[in-house]
Amino acid sequence: MKQTLLAATLVILAAPLVPAPASAGPLETACLRSDRAQATRSMCRCIDSVAQRTLTRAEQRRAASFFRDPQLAQDVRMSKSDRDNAFWARYRAFGDAAEQACTGR
Repeated sequence: MKQTLLAATLVILAAPLVPAPASAGPLETACLRSDRAQATRSMCRCIDSVAQRTLTRAEQRRAASFFRDPQLAQDVRMSKSDRDNAFWARYRAFGDAAEQACTGR
């Protein structure tokens, strides 16, 4: 009984010391799954961190879909919809911020 109690206490005390697994956002996941040579783990993580600061979660998912189907990006860019145009402006701002943060340009 003492050993069980001691073991349980150690597990409880050690739990905060074990780092929680980082969850990749939609853009990091899409980036890592892409076949692009520049899609390193650190680059994809950087892009995702910029996305988390500049895009809503729904916008991040929408942008991630561009990795799977680049034609979707072209369709949004060429759209006459005010909603698509507003998203495209935010997406471009995200892209500029990601380029600056992740490549140092």
